[in-house]
Amino acid sequence: MRNLVTTSVFVASTVLTSTLLTSTAFSAGSANIGVTSNYIWRGVTQSGDDAAISGGLDYETANGISFGTWTSSLGGGNSYELDLYGAYGGKLGGADYSVGFTNYRYPTANNADFTEVNGSLGFGPVSFNTAYTVSSDDDTTPEFSKGDIYYSLGYTTEIKKDLSLSITAGKYDFDNAAGSDYTHYQLGLSKGDFTFAIDDNDLAGSDPRVSVSWSKSLDL
Repeated sequence: MRNLVTTSVFVASTVLTSTLLTSTAFSAGSANIGVTSNYIWRGVTQSGDDAAISGGLDYETANGISFGTWTSSLGGGNSYELDLYGAYGGKLGGADYSVGFTNYRYPTANNADFTEVNGSLGFGPVSFNTAYTVSSDDDTTPEFSKGDIYYSLGYTTEIKKDLSLSITAGKYDFDNAAGSDYTHYQLGLSKGDFTFAIDDNDLAGSDPRVSVSWSKSLDL
C-alpha cells in the first residue's frame, strides 16, 4: 500500500490465510477514505506532486489474520494504484509483530505490478519494518525488481492528548545495479484525522516535500 500495510507475496501467505479463514469468523471490518496534498511513499512522491484521494476495505479475524484492499489516484489523469494485502500478527513477549504480503497493481500501466513480503516488529513507541520484493512484472528496470529490500525504523510519541509526533528513517536497496539506492526521512505531526508531514531523501536533485493529509476510518 504505499500506506501502512502493503500487498505482497501470494505464495505461502495466501495459502495460510485461506486455510485459517475456513474455520474463523470475521471479528471486525472497516472502510477508510483519505485525501492528501501529495502522495508520498517511502520518501518519494507517487502522484507527481499532485493531490491524491484514496480508500480501502479491511477485515481482521479474532486469531490475528487481516487482509484487505486499498486504492489511490496517482495524479495526471486516469492512472491509479490498487493494492491487495494480507498479514498475520500478534504479541511475542513485550513486542508486537506482523508478517504479511502486499501486491501492488497498476491497472492502467504496462509491466508495473510487483509483490512484496513484509514484516514488522514493535517495542512500545519504536518499530522496525522490512519488505522484500519477491516478484515483478518487469525485472529489467532498475527499481521494483525481484530482490529489492526496504527497511525502516520509526518512533512515535504522544506530545499531549490526541497530538502525536512521528519520526521515520528508511533505506531502499535495489537489487539491480543500475538502481539508485536511497535513504529517506519523515517528520510527522498528527492530530485526530489530520497529519502534517515533511519528507526528504538523498536522491540527486530531490528537495524536501511538505504534505497535509486527512483520513477517516469507518466500522462496517
